[in-house]
Amino acid sequence: MKNGTIRTVLSYLLIIGLALYAISLLSSNITQEMSYTELMQKIENKSVESIELKNDRLTAEVKLKDEDNVLREVKIPSSTTFIETIQPKVISGEFELNVANETAMEVIAPLIPNIILLLGTLFIFIYMIKKTNEGNNKAMSFGKNRAQMIDKNSKKKVTFENVAGLKEEKEELEEEVEFLKNPKKYLDMGARIPKGILLVGGPGTGKTLLAKAVAGEANVPFFSISGSDFVEMFVGVGASRVRDLFAEAKANSPCIVFIDEIDAVGRHRGAGLGGGHDEREQTLNQLLVEMDGFATHESIIVMAATNRPDILDPALLRPGRFDRQIVVNLPDLRAREEILKLHAKNKPFIKGIDFKVIAKNTAGFSGADLENMINEAALLAARKNKNTINLTDVEDAMVKVMMGPEKRSKVISDKEKRLTAYHEAGHAVVSRFLPNHDGIHQISIIPRGMAGGYTMYKPNEDKSYTSKSEMNEHIVSLLGGRVAEQLVLNDISTGASNDIERASKIAREMVMKYGMSDKLGPISFGSTQEEVFLGKEMTTSRNYSEKVAYEIDEEVKDIITRAYTYAERILKENIDKLHKVAEKLIEKEKISGEEFDEIFAN
Repeated sequence: MKNGTIRTVLSYLLIIGLALYAISLLSSNITQEMSYTELMQKIENKSVESIELKNDRLTAEVKLKDEDNVLREVKIPSSTTFIETIQPKVISGEFELNVANETAMEVIAPLIPNIILLLGTLFIFIYMIKKTNEGNNKAMSFGKNRAQMIDKNSKKKVTFENVAGLKEEKEELEEEVEFLKNPKKYLDMGARIPKGILLVGGPGTGKTLLAKAVAGEANVPFFSISGSDFVEMFVGVGASRVRDLFAEAKANSPCIVFIDEIDAVGRHRGAGLGGGHDEREQTLNQLLVEMDGFATHESIIVMAATNRPDILDPALLRPGRFDRQIVVNLPDLRAREEILKLHAKNKPFIKGIDFKVIAKNTAGFSGADLENMINEAALLAARKNKNTINLTDVEDAMVKVMMGPEKRSKVISDKEKRLTAYHEAGHAVVSRFLPNHDGIHQISIIPRGMAGGYTMYKPNEDKSYTSKSEMNEHIVSLLGGRVAEQLVLNDISTGASNDIERASKIAREMVMKYGMSDKLGPISFGSTQEEVFLGKEMTTSRNYSEKVAYEIDEEVKDIITRAYTYAERILKENIDKLHKVAEKLIEKEKISGEEFDEIFAN
């Protein structure tokens, strides 16, 4: 029971007690007091008209003959003695004697304080017993699992129709659906269906949605739990929850058990400082035992999702536990188009909108990013009091998702505005003359997020690999802003710090990771070392000499220097275009790719 409820009940009891006390006061007459001796004198003088004994037999109300509207109150030492004394005079008719009958209120009124005290004590006693039982129940249920069960008859059931773009992944999982629907078909052939399926992919790619769709297609119960729900401060709780989860799954088989972010509990053993007594390791051990203990007829499939398969314990990934790993990648062009159409189905888009164009401009977006972009477009259209969503709303939403909201209220000086305009114009003009570089989609000098301005590119196609020439051109494009500042303003700023950092990273990866150095050749420098006591994080160690380290630094420097010189040559040859783009940006603050192309066409 909450504290607010206790205070309310106590307040009501206090109000009732005060009301009853007030009623008892109002029900009594206001009288004048008189002593017992004086009463006996009045009786002897025959001045008494009537006497009424109250129900307590210790109080009498006396009415005198010469006082019509006044009652005298007298305390009687002994009612028995008093009645015996005045009995002859009452019989002779000198005055009337009335003995009052006790009413319910008169009987209860003296007991009210005791009743309130008793009820209050009883209320506190019941409350304490209830709290004790709640504590015992919590202690008893501490080892219970916290999985959420979606029943097969639930209205929120998800099927493969709600999953767009993951064609191969759905085909792979249809076999699991068929097994859950008709396990006899596989068991008669002596086949062993995979007991565990591990969905591997980046955030927002649709791993959880796929697992729900499998349960919905198979029309079986779906148990969903996070890996972190198993692990607690107290040793043994996680293992108890694992046992309880699988016991409940067996009781509801056929079913699907889905563990989201399994790396929270399935991390490589020995990756903590607790040794064999580590709570997380005990939980993992129990999970391994439960997954390996299934009989083939139990029809229970365990699905899990993670974006860190490299840190999972090898025992968890062996056949018999997680037999299959299904990689859920970022959607390609066709998949993005299908996802956009799915999320736009219940939204008022204008007729004839080409989702293929939107899909082409959103390379690298996950399914969650696309859903968020469509939702942001709907919010922007509603904010403008529009009845439909058009392509402009979607593009504005795309930029907002990638870069953050515009900060138009931020005060920017003319000098800083001019610097930003030439910086972004430098990026754009240099990119224009790079044959393998993506085209310009939008240029802006309006601050968004952490950026003072941005140049957004429109991908020509989805790419799985990047060539050496494309990486070199990317470095040239990144240095275009710094070169423009130096050429036009004869000064440089901190605005290019992120560009330089990204360019340096690409150049170093070209030399050390991808073997793209002309001088050092196709050699990978540096090795990854898995430090299990640091949570099995990936750290880099040197496996080369100081001389090679010097040559690597020189090669990285040469790549950056050549790119800087190339960007400088492009801008010097097209300085007039640089000025025109920058002036256009200062005037309009934002220009589209079409407006940028017009400057070069003229």
